[in-house]
Amino acid sequence: MQSTTKKFIQLNTPIPGPKAKELLKLKEKNVPRGPFNTVPTFAVKGEGALLTDVDGNTFIDFAGAIGTLNAGHCPHKVVEALKEQLDKYIHPCFHVMMYEPYVKLAETLNTITPGSYEKKTFFLNSGAEAVENAVKIARKYTGRKSIISFERGFHGRTLLAMSLTSKVKPYKFGFGPFAPDTYKMAYPYYYRRPEGMTPEQLDQEILRRLEDFFLSEVPAEEVAAIIMEPVQGEGGFIVPSKTFVQGVKRICEKYGILFIADEVQTGFGRTGKMFAMEYFDVIPDLMTMSKSIAAGLPISAVTGRAEIMDTPAPGEIGGTYGGSPLGCVAALKVIEMMEEDRLLERSNVIGEKIFSRFKQLQQKYESVGDVRGLGAMCAIEVVKDPVTKEPDKELTGRIIQECNRRGVIVMGAGLYGNVIRILSPLVISDEQLEEGLDVLESVFADIVKH
Repeated sequence: MQSTTKKFIQLNTPIPGPKAKELLKLKEKNVPRGPFNTVPTFAVKGEGALLTDVDGNTFIDFAGAIGTLNAGHCPHKVVEALKEQLDKYIHPCFHVMMYEPYVKLAETLNTITPGSYEKKTFFLNSGAEAVENAVKIARKYTGRKSIISFERGFHGRTLLAMSLTSKVKPYKFGFGPFAPDTYKMAYPYYYRRPEGMTPEQLDQEILRRLEDFFLSEVPAEEVAAIIMEPVQGEGGFIVPSKTFVQGVKRICEKYGILFIADEVQTGFGRTGKMFAMEYFDVIPDLMTMSKSIAAGLPISAVTGRAEIMDTPAPGEIGGTYGGSPLGCVAALKVIEMMEEDRLLERSNVIGEKIFSRFKQLQQKYESVGDVRGLGAMCAIEVVKDPVTKEPDKELTGRIIQECNRRGVIVMGAGLYGNVIRILSPLVISDEQLEEGLDVLESVFADIVKH
């Protein structure tokens, strides 16, 4: 199979190729079917925004390990820092003997996260674990038990995080019962707002419902926290208005409810600012982070107001592998890269280029119902009809599969499975970005009706 482009994509064999097919047999025999895979092949090398598989095929990566690789595959500064750390110690466990990188990273996050108040940070392994611990801290601090999340929100796959998540299949079906005292409220979806209703009216209606919720379901004095993604990731890259986010924060302040910002996917430059909450001029009480914090090393963080974070007593929060030295060292280098390589500016440039190309697709194809995003967090929503806005999950899947077959790795999202999202590394070159978008455009030209 020959590549349809010349510079970066190199497709030497069909996908999967012969080596990948052998590994797939081994995988099917030894790994359960539950963990999903976007591309049916196996990586042997990653560099920047490129991935090469076992058969020598090179792909442009628009998935970035589901938003984990804002700094790119194997960034040189991170790799060198990890090699240096490996020669010192790997994991003495912070709960046994402490180490400096943990404290340095906590100090750094306390400085760069929104809010000028005194903050404290501790570390875990995954986004879901960060969410679980943020909820634990909120409950401990407030003495309340109930937690409110939002429709289409995604907060992880562990029991409590899964309970807060709002998508039945594939995340929750058959895995109940779920954690008690968790509730969901509406979240603005302006593309699908009721006919005749303005975005402003939708915001006010949802905020009114939230106030009514305290009368009809759970009294406000029993609600510990409201957790919100400032841009819904898995939910379809849905961006709320500043009015809505500030409205939720005002309600939290009115009733003594903590506001938790889940920045697991939106953080570390994805939206063109270090953290997406900066767009809304809202300072959260607690913030969860993971994914692009450390260029692919498993680490997550909870940062928040010092008086809140200090509520749990020694031993009440933590974990054996939380804040591993390797993850801390990698994160410190990533944050350094963000500044030195001006990746926030780069995120906005990437976003402008993607948004422009997506708008062109929208003008050309009725199937492109909506184009949205912040910074480099961009998506298109695929529909069967521009008037009814009926989701087209089947066409979305075909587009994604064909892009992957042609050497561009893209992923889907959305409650209806009809959103194509872009999470490319922020170190992607203009040439790589344009080549990947050219492939996406060629797929539309070949399989989507005008």
